Order: sequence, then structure tokens, then C-alpha cells
Amino acid sequence: MNDRVTPSMHALPDGEAEISLVVRLPWEDVARLGQEAGRLASQMQRPVTLDEAVSHRLRSARPAAAHAKPAGEQPVAMTTASVSSLPPRPPAEQARQAIERINGSA
Repeated sequence: MNDRVTPSMHALPDGEAEISLVVRLPWEDVARLGQEAGRLASQMQRPVTLDEAVSHRLRSARPAAAHAKPAGEQPVAMTTASVSSLPPRPPAEQARQAIERINGSA
């Protein structure tokens, strides 16, 4: 798990880039992504993967001028709040509640 691997990056024909990476998320965040995927699927009238939901979330959350800055230029300080504002719970309890939220039984 400590092996650091450079993420795979590919240029796409539409001018965007695709980066493959692995992230570790609390179950609450996974549940929120599932809810986001459900909302997006409802809007698009087709099934949506969690990957698509994450991509949509990142695109809708970024500032209008989110371009790379030249080396040495300091980014504007922004406050970032964690997606999870709940106190930590045992992993099994987090998983159970997240699955219930995804399935709509919570």
C-alpha cells in the first residue's frame, strides 16, 4: 500500500486529459457520490458511474479561471471544508450506514 506509482495520464481527442488514480474516501463520501450519481443519472436519463459523478462534481466545483499557474506564482488561499463533518465512527458502522443511504433505506 505504500508503493507510490505515478498516475497514468492520457490526452483525449477533445483536448481534455484523463488521469487514473486511486483515492481513499470515508464511507459517507462514497454514499454522497452515489447520491450525486443518482441525481446525474436522473438528469441525463441514463445510468451514470461513480467516475462520471466525481468528474461532474469536480467540474461544477472548480472556479471559472482554474488554469495552471506559472511556476513560482502562489495560489490564492482558499478555505476547504471536509466533506465529512461528522465525528469518526467504527468502519463497519460507516459502511453499513453508507450502504443504507445508497440503497435508500436510511
